[in-house]
Amino acid sequence: MHSRFVIMALSLCLFSCNENLVHSEYVALGNGTWKRKDTVQFSLKALDTVNRHHMFLNIRNDSRYEFSNLFVIVKLEAPSGNTKVDTLEYEMALPSGEWLGKGNGSVKESKLWYKENVVFEESGVYTVNVLHAMRKNGEVNGLDNLEGITDVGIQIEKAQ
Repeated sequence: MHSRFVIMALSLCLFSCNENLVHSEYVALGNGTWKRKDTVQFSLKALDTVNRHHMFLNIRNDSRYEFSNLFVIVKLEAPSGNTKVDTLEYEMALPSGEWLGKGNGSVKESKLWYKENVVFEESGVYTVNVLHAMRKNGEVNGLDNLEGITDVGIQIEKAQ
């Protein structure tokens, strides 16, 4: 009897914890390598056009990732074709080298703010394109292969 109660309570918590979740999607990167020419693309359909939303990038990295930060370029394209482009920098590790992401084992997941209080004013399909903009200090050209990023995701939640 006690174990049934625990299972029901855990199930209820799991489902209620994500009641604000509108969309969550991941793209796995081949062999944990994000190539500079590879744009990760997400198509967002049937979004609420009235209420506000928060948007997040979810990044999974493993121990092969050698940087403490991550630069990305994110393009949000509305159904009409209007596009907003952002160059963003995220802190991925503390100065001590400890990863800021969550997770046990070698893969850490970071939930990173992208946009807050967004209203998707147009109905139709929105497209989000994400590409990395990493380069080594003192070098002009970006990295062709960014090792250690295993997955790139997008998450949309209802704003409170």
